[in-house]
Order: sequence, then structure tokens, then C-alpha cells
Amino acid sequence: MIDPGRTAILRAARKAFAREPYDAVTLRGVAADAGVSAALIVKYFGGKEALFERVADFTEAAQLLLAAPNEQLGEHAVRTLVAYRRENDQDLLVRVVFAAGKGDERALIREHFRDQVTRAFAARLTGPDAELRAGLITGQLLGLGAMLAIDKTGPIATADPQTIADLYAPAIQDLIH
Repeated sequence: MIDPGRTAILRAARKAFAREPYDAVTLRGVAADAGVSAALIVKYFGGKEALFERVADFTEAAQLLLAAPNEQLGEHAVRTLVAYRRENDQDLLVRVVFAAGKGDERALIREHFRDQVTRAFAARLTGPDAELRAGLITGQLLGLGAMLAIDKTGPIATADPQTIADLYAPAIQDLIH
């Protein structure tokens, strides 16, 4: 079962760490944005450093996206991304886009994404240009994640997940083989 307080904290922390330098982010600020107390953040995460490490960690995202055999990986990744967005009102990957600016903490978020997601896809691929193809796959997934975040009421927001997978996954699957 998903804890709404924990989810709100992570959502607020992702925004804060992606937009502000590490030193500018405070537990009180994250707590205020999440609508919880700073003590609850300490209870769940132990402190600011541990909270940042959780925000910068894409291990769970990679595990969820890669939990299928290569023959079904494109469809699985798309369906997983759509389902996660709809069930949790957040995206597995898009937070890395907000880490595009300067700063050591933003670089760490990008590094974790590259190591934990893109390279995890690359490790599954065979043949030439595996790292390039993995980057293109994660780029396509980021694009879909961004559109799911932006299009709150339009056709992407209301489409059946299987329809989205049927239309979007073949391009990803072509990069897997």
C-alpha cells in the first residue's frame, strides 16, 4: 500500500532537489511543499542526505521497466510507465529532466539515471551500438513520461494503456533487437 505522506514527501523533494542547489533545500521547505512536518521526513528518511539519495536513486524505476524478457520489453516498459503515472500521479523517470542544470547534485541525479537506467537497458541489449540504442530507448521513455505529465485531460491521459503500448512500443522494440 502506498503511503500518501511518503509519496508527497518524495514528490516535493524531487522538485526541490531538481530546481535548487542542494544547500538551498531544507527539510522544512520540503515538508511545507509536501504538507507534512519535517519530523515526518526524518522519521521516513533520516535526514536531508538520505532523502536526496532516495530522490537520486533510479534503481526501482529500472527494475520495474526491465521486468520482462527482451521479446516483450518495449511493450512492458511502455505499459509500466503509463500504469505507474496513473496509479501514483508521478513518473518513474522525468525527474532527471529537471536535473539538467548546473550543480553537483544535479550531476549526481543525471549520473544515477545513466548508471541505473540507461546502462541497465544497454546491458540487456545485444549487437552493435547497444549503448546508443539504450540512450534512444530511455529518451523515448522520457518523452512519453513527459507527455503523460503534461497531457492531463487529452488523448494520452484518457487512452487505454494497451492502445498507447500498441502505438508507442514498436519503436522501442525495434531498438531492442
